[in-house]
Amino acid sequence: MEGFYTFLENNSIYIVLLIVLVVWAGIFLFLNKTDKRLKSIELELEGEKSNEE
Repeated sequence: MEGFYTFLENNSIYIVLLIVLVVWAGIFLFLNKTDKRLKSIELELEGEKSNEE
């Protein structure tokens, strides 16, 4: 385990890259989920619009 801590101390850029990757993945998943919800709401509104006519 000592070797692992030494590796992380000497190569801290990998920790930063991992954190940045997790943040970007979270942003991507959030935007993807929001896009899917908006598409379903748009389809629902279009259906209500066609029923009124």
